[in-house]
Amino acid sequence: MAHFITVLLVLSLSLTFSLLPETASAQLRQNYYAKTCPNVESIVRNAVTQKFRQTFVTVPATIRLFFHDCFVQGCDASVIIQSAGSNKAEKDHPDNLSLAGDGFDTVIKAKQAVDAVPSCRNKVSCADILAMATRDVIALSGGPSYAVELGRLDGLSSTAASVNGKLPHPNFNLNQLNSMFAAHGLTQTDMIALSGAHSVGFSHCGKFSNRIYNFSRQSAVDPTLNRAYATQLQQMCPKNVDPRIAINMDPNTPRAFDNVYYKNLQQGKGLFTSDQVLFTDKRSSPVVNAWAANSNTFNSAFITAITKLGRVGVKTGRNGNIRRNCDAFN
Repeated sequence: MAHFITVLLVLSLSLTFSLLPETASAQLRQNYYAKTCPNVESIVRNAVTQKFRQTFVTVPATIRLFFHDCFVQGCDASVIIQSAGSNKAEKDHPDNLSLAGDGFDTVIKAKQAVDAVPSCRNKVSCADILAMATRDVIALSGGPSYAVELGRLDGLSSTAASVNGKLPHPNFNLNQLNSMFAAHGLTQTDMIALSGAHSVGFSHCGKFSNRIYNFSRQSAVDPTLNRAYATQLQQMCPKNVDPRIAINMDPNTPRAFDNVYYKNLQQGKGLFTSDQVLFTDKRSSPVVNAWAANSNTFNSAFITAITKLGRVGVKTGRNGNIRRNCDAFN
């Protein structure tokens, strides 16, 4: 009998956990703040536009912040929390140290703008502000605009340890990318679409130097790299250069959110192994070719993918709250 009860408990627990992400994301809706803060989207957009005019880095920094947030404990703004006392927060994990400060600043400025409206004060979560800001920077840089689902609460924990093994690395192959994205309910097509965000932004020499100097015993340079592009990268990243030197992810249109990223892959101009593999692996190359040829199909796939990303691990009810300051727990 005891064994039977244990089995029942395990079954009901596994059922609860399998239902959790669905029920949480089911509470997201486009007009979530219609009654509490009806102008929230324009308030956020204005703050983001102001920040965008100061620096273009706002674009890649905000998109990347959203991605790094959602892939670790879900889209709950836990990546924005500052380390305090004995708690080392997510943002201080080695994989997050390269997140540009302009992304954090964008969310904090937008939060201040929202809270400056008395009826909106402490009504809008930092997690939702990050989701809206991401949509806004994509549109500001020429990408597709889309309706954002809202209703996330801010997470109640943020630890560096929780980041371990949760974020893709520049040397990942297709299987590694697919399994990491699948863990969040994202398909290979979603993964290829979200990789398209590398159409904007930059990386650092240290993240890909192995591809241009010590790739393998047989070849110092990665043979999937375009020869002229490899030479160009060697000039920009000489062997003893400061590994923090910034290099554009898209050598052709680095300030436009567009489908040129996929055209670059066709020419062997993917900066990371994890970019170029999307073209060299026959399982993913048909999608790369289709989107290189048609920006509309890429845009609609991207909207689908980023909407699904925004539903990952959403906090509701007692699992979250609305932070007064995005970088500190209440």
